[in-house]
Amino acid sequence: MSRLTRVRVVGVSVPWAMVNGAIIGFVPGLFIGCLIGAGVCWGAGTVLDWQRELAFTLGVTQQLLPFGDQAPVLQQVSQSWQVVIPICGGIFGVFWALIGTLAAGVVAAVMNRFGIAIPVRVEQESADPSPELPRSSAAEERRLRKDR
Repeated sequence: MSRLTRVRVVGVSVPWAMVNGAIIGFVPGLFIGCLIGAGVCWGAGTVLDWQRELAFTLGVTQQLLPFGDQAPVLQQVSQSWQVVIPICGGIFGVFWALIGTLAAGVVAAVMNRFGIAIPVRVEQESADPSPELPRSSAAEERRLRKDR
């Protein structure tokens, strides 16, 4: 049987909290980084298309247009989206993992320092862990000796 009760936590493992903070920070960082990488690849392709239309409409060379001298870089980013998206995801994931590690470490240290009362679900064990099983005579004798 478990019930929600308020207890004073004596200590929280700071290294364990930091590991959990790294995991909790890495996952959304990876997701957001992949979205940003996809946006960068899409934006590079869009800028290239815009440059082609503008060069055709105005009749000028690409070097005279905005981002004109960056066209080879934009084309490379647009074509290698299979590499750009995971790299952006990994970079953002590691960055947010570092932030999560530091934040969780600070929270654990503050909890250890001030002993904040937090709601915790506590399970209370019964005196007899297996009431449906018959007790052996040796276990019964030990219990009787302990009770005296």
